[in-house]
Amino acid sequence: MLLPQARDIDDTELERLYDYPSSLTRPWVQVNFVSSPDGAVTVGGKSHGLSGPADKKVFMLGRTLADVVLVGAGTAAIEGYAGVKSGEVRAAVRARLGLSPVPPIAVVTRRATVAPDSALITETVAPTIVLTCAAAPSSRLRELSDAGADVVVTGDDDVDLSVALAELDKRGLRRVSCEGGPHLFGGLIEAGLVDQLCLTVSPLLAGGDASRIAVGPQPASPRELDLESVLTDDSFLMLRYRARR
Repeated sequence: MLLPQARDIDDTELERLYDYPSSLTRPWVQVNFVSSPDGAVTVGGKSHGLSGPADKKVFMLGRTLADVVLVGAGTAAIEGYAGVKSGEVRAAVRARLGLSPVPPIAVVTRRATVAPDSALITETVAPTIVLTCAAAPSSRLRELSDAGADVVVTGDDDVDLSVALAELDKRGLRRVSCEGGPHLFGGLIEAGLVDQLCLTVSPLLAGGDASRIAVGPQPASPRELDLESVLTDDSFLMLRYRARR
């Protein structure tokens, strides 16, 4: 079976495939993950070992097309997140779409574990949004706010993801690119908030005890998806699913 090669798809067509719906009236969540065929989400504790050039291109396109990058605090710490840099996104595309120069990072953290002096707070073009809850230490919330973060309390004992997305909506951030991790993805599934999944299957048998791409409470029922596009490159398989409405 012959599949479309990513290298044969030009940037215009790739943008068409992965762009968000037009005229959004609510936050629309795209989740991005890479996994091995045997289900591992990391190699050596990080996702970088599973990725390849075409997968990275699609990943960065996700940032180019997004209003905001959503990520869990654990993944941000493990992967060494900082703010999105101007050179990481395609300025001409963002200008044409009427987007800000770079998307801010919105980090989900129940206990506000992000350090105020971390690169995620200090090395930013757009201030990082910290989505947390009232159970987080108030002193840490003040420190993050004083360091320039946009601190948003979205629940009492845990982050309410529906409220978190509503807060992003208030800021005009509806094109949401979620970059993990598994617990955040699991929470979005449970809450029925996933609109699209971009999943790259890496040609590696990773073995070990790495997590799966989604971990969390069982949803009331599985969410049905439709396969919208398939691309391949150097034995990597890039799948794009949309939630069936």
